[in-house]
Amino acid sequence: MDTRIIIILCLTAGYFVVMSLIGYTVRKHAKSSEGFTSGGRSFPPFLIGALLLSEFIGSSVSIGTAQKGFEAGISAAWNLVALSLGFLLLALVLARKYRETGLNTISGILAQNYGQGTRYAASVLTIFALGIVSVALYASGGAVLAAVLGIDKRLAVILVGVITVFYVSLGGMRSVVYTNFVHASVKYIGIMFALAFALNATGGIGAMQARLPAMMFDTTGVGWGQIFAWMIGGIGSIFATQYVIQALVSTPDEKTSRRACYYVSSLMIPFGLAAAVIGMSSAFLYPGIKSIDAFPALIAHMPTLPAALVVIGLAGALFGGISANTLASATLALKDFYDPFFNRENNDRKSVLFVKLAIVVIGILPLVLALYADKILLIAFLGKALRATLAVIVLMCFYAPRFGSPKGALWGVILSVISTIGWFLAGNPYGIDSSYFALFAPLLTMAIAQIFKGPDPQPVPSQARH
Repeated sequence: MDTRIIIILCLTAGYFVVMSLIGYTVRKHAKSSEGFTSGGRSFPPFLIGALLLSEFIGSSVSIGTAQKGFEAGISAAWNLVALSLGFLLLALVLARKYRETGLNTISGILAQNYGQGTRYAASVLTIFALGIVSVALYASGGAVLAAVLGIDKRLAVILVGVITVFYVSLGGMRSVVYTNFVHASVKYIGIMFALAFALNATGGIGAMQARLPAMMFDTTGVGWGQIFAWMIGGIGSIFATQYVIQALVSTPDEKTSRRACYYVSSLMIPFGLAAAVIGMSSAFLYPGIKSIDAFPALIAHMPTLPAALVVIGLAGALFGGISANTLASATLALKDFYDPFFNRENNDRKSVLFVKLAIVVIGILPLVLALYADKILLIAFLGKALRATLAVIVLMCFYAPRFGSPKGALWGVILSVISTIGWFLAGNPYGIDSSYFALFAPLLTMAIAQIFKGPDPQPVPSQARH
């Protein structure tokens, strides 16, 4: 192992020792199940914004956007534009609504209007969708580690998974919030260093324009169908992601939650443009590589210290994303399944033990699929698209509560899962993205339910007393 690799590994290991100490130090609220999953509910907007940013600019988005930039050019940045718009709309449309419910699970919110069947279906769908995102996170982390260390990618994925699960299990929501602030900051700085190196190595945008195909600089090169699909998946995932809700309700007031969303929205587009240009630069510098290696190949050619910063940022974003995903999934498993069915006496010690065990299990399961994942952005996008179904039902729950029925909502979730995943596995035939099924399945079932529901019952007037 050469000196460069040793330096990068030592700096990365040192960084995570410090992060682990921070996470352990601030975990004072993790002794109870409520504290473990909420963290105390007193976070300022910049910390919540960093928590949200860390996952949505995770390693799968970074590596995946660079991969798409390698293949299609600057238009790959649209998937981050979609996320920027999603957070802006979240602040304007749903932040207040979520806080008013007093609940911190999406399934619990839906159950208020559509019953327990929809609650369980929404919970399972969310856990499954976040698991798919974790597959992409592990695969992207493995790609970086394999490129830096020069080892087999599958071995790298396994190493990433084992280390990540250990790291995530250290603390609860409060640990995740504080460490993800650092992760997001380092990740953002790191990708800007990588962009500067890429532009210097290529000679700048002008040099790339002279050699790369013109379509690489077409801002809509991926096609409007793909752009709209990214909008559906990106906005939908933000509206209906469990840890987003947990984050919003952990702020002291509505103003703080909205400011956190504005912070994230403003940072998304520059990040997307940087990642896309990095992919284009790799297409210019290393045209013979696989597209999945677009970002890792650039890192492998960077000077040692900047490369270490980028690796630390990518690893931090990976751990931050997995932290948020697994904690959100464990919270749903606890509140929707374990406590109601297996802990009816409300023994909080059992609840805390279950959450910690669930984090380990939910963290390990995606590893198997990650060993065979290549199209990182596509896989991550499937996880986002599935949550678009819940976003539609959430909007109806808040703004059209009388439309449809509990059965319509339940069948919307079921139909969406079957059709969206089926269409994705079929390869998105006819150029129609699977996210459209996630959008229209609940609209269809709720419309049918509305047609056959009949009129709402009229209140019976009280009889006057004589």
